[in-house]
Amino acid sequence: MQYISKKHIKLPKRKKDSKKGDNGSVLVVGGSEHFIGAVALAGLAALHSGVDGAHIVAPDKVAWAINCLSADLVTIKVKGNYFSSKHAKKVINLSKTRNVLLIGNGIGIEKQTKQFVKDVVNNIKNPKVVDADGIKAISSADLENSIITPHKKELEIFMKNSKINQNILEIALNTKDLERKAKLIRKSFQLLGLKKKKKNFFENNNVILLKGKVDTIISKENIYFNKTGNAGMTKGGTGDVLAGLAAGFLAQNKSLLQSAINAAYFNGLIGDILLKKKKGFTYLASDMVEEIKRVLRN
Repeated sequence: MQYISKKHIKLPKRKKDSKKGDNGSVLVVGGSEHFIGAVALAGLAALHSGVDGAHIVAPDKVAWAINCLSADLVTIKVKGNYFSSKHAKKVINLSKTRNVLLIGNGIGIEKQTKQFVKDVVNNIKNPKVVDADGIKAISSADLENSIITPHKKELEIFMKNSKINQNILEIALNTKDLERKAKLIRKSFQLLGLKKKKKNFFENNNVILLKGKVDTIISKENIYFNKTGNAGMTKGGTGDVLAGLAAGFLAQNKSLLQSAINAAYFNGLIGDILLKKKKGFTYLASDMVEEIKRVLRN
């Protein structure tokens, strides 16, 4: 098994003479009537990773609340409490001037929102990070050049949406040996590709960052495991920080696999540092965002 260590970490380099925009930008699409904090945490994590800009597209009331939370996050407001297909064209156009799309944080699971997510990911060629409810809205056929960041249940929904055989799905997800599980997950998508006589999920340049006690990163050719992190990271919002880090790194280094490795390692490391600082599991996802700037030092 290949565990991530410091030797696997490659942080983006910033040129001394770089100008605004040279270090990447992320378009963060998410939020809904009931979930405001998730998309803000993701946007702030992306900014702290080193990108020059993180612009949040959100329903108008959500966006105004985010403006009150942070002066560093630029928001682009759409009408309504949730996203729907009528908002897709605007997001697709906005993505043309950004390097990476991050979608799904706090976005909700309403029928019209799921269709919006499908419309967006199918029509944006930029590198993407798909998280949380965004993962539940799509299948493997919708994605290329992407990182998805599911926990076990979200991955199960994604695999069901992808029409992976139920028996294969259950064996893959319930295998206790982590390395065998990762190989079975990859194999299940490969078999699906053969069945449909087209490129499979991993051949379309996608990476899975499966969150857990030990994170598992699966690409077409590599499998890595990450042991940083602790039980305090079951709190809401820690996954949004992870997704924001992945998108931020991706906007700077352009490597899906390296961005997933960096994000998993540093997200867990920050949790470990805060566990010691707070002397217990009292730290919050917002504490993690603040800690990023102390950890990411070239």
